[in-house]
Amino acid sequence: MDGLYVYHKGKKLRCGYTTGSCATASAKAAAQMLHNQILVEVIDIDTPAQKPLSLPIQNAVFDRNSASCCVIKDAGDDQDVTDGMEIYATVKRRNDGKIVISGGEGIGRITKPGFWGKPGDAAINPVPRQMIRDELIRISECGWDVEISAPGGRQIAEKTLNAKIGIVDGISIIGTTGIVEPMSNEALKQTIYLEIDDIANQGNKRILFHLGNYGETVARQLKLNLPSVKISNFIGDALLYAKHREFEKTVLIGHIGKISKLSLGAFNTHSSICDLRMEAFVHYLALAGARKKVLEEVMLCSDTEEALQLVMKFDLGNIVTNMRKGCIDRIQRYVKDPCFKVDVIIYSMDLGILD
Repeated sequence: MDGLYVYHKGKKLRCGYTTGSCATASAKAAAQMLHNQILVEVIDIDTPAQKPLSLPIQNAVFDRNSASCCVIKDAGDDQDVTDGMEIYATVKRRNDGKIVISGGEGIGRITKPGFWGKPGDAAINPVPRQMIRDELIRISECGWDVEISAPGGRQIAEKTLNAKIGIVDGISIIGTTGIVEPMSNEALKQTIYLEIDDIANQGNKRILFHLGNYGETVARQLKLNLPSVKISNFIGDALLYAKHREFEKTVLIGHIGKISKLSLGAFNTHSSICDLRMEAFVHYLALAGARKKVLEEVMLCSDTEEALQLVMKFDLGNIVTNMRKGCIDRIQRYVKDPCFKVDVIIYSMDLGILD
């Protein structure tokens, strides 16, 4: 896609387009070829981002009864496992004005209620479905049968989180804007929200968030029989969504490195956004009355594991409890609810679970 860029850390990065835009363009081009009986090589579509796209059409085949073609997914400079995939649409006319959209080869199936449709439905997000409908109505209001397919989708899906959120046997046709912005975290956050939705829709009132894979191990050690979601650095987004879904209790498990940042109010703990680890230790040590010499030694530590060993050496381990309390206070202020029930569990790779 030419002409659309974003800047990230001083670099000019080319935007791409979503699988939803690919499916829409393929469906529109196929419908236009079927309607006019003329080959289409490039098709224009609108996007929810209000940025029109002109996409090249590949492998077009049509006759009087049906038409089929594909658009090759271009993720721009984003790292996307679906980049380069062929997203096909096959269309046929109807005579009742209805537009029926289904999924063929390589399109996943929903297995759990509460997502974009019922169990058994094709994993095609509501936004792409609406995009397809809007574009096909412009061609003709006769009605259309549309089958979206993605050869190789089942294999590609193994590299995604689809199985964890209840989508099997293929990729999802997604995209809320139609545009892929490089380095965007929106797709990951949307996946986190879907997992939270799934847990809430099953009637669960308690949820566990872990920041990394080891958090699951800690949960097993503590015999916490709670449905869990890996939220990476997106602590604030996940907590706000948990409040939105009205969970009665939220448990957060994280390594002291990220939790120390949270204890000072950092709700995205990625190292490129903030590094407050030693500052957090110094803050809580100072409140505990630690001597200046201790504070200076902590500031020289290279990581939180080293800082913890120093804290234990000076018999100041109680600051971990204060950090935990600080996290809870910050979280309740962040979600603007002093009654929001949350527990924070902290662990160290060297010292294990920190009481």
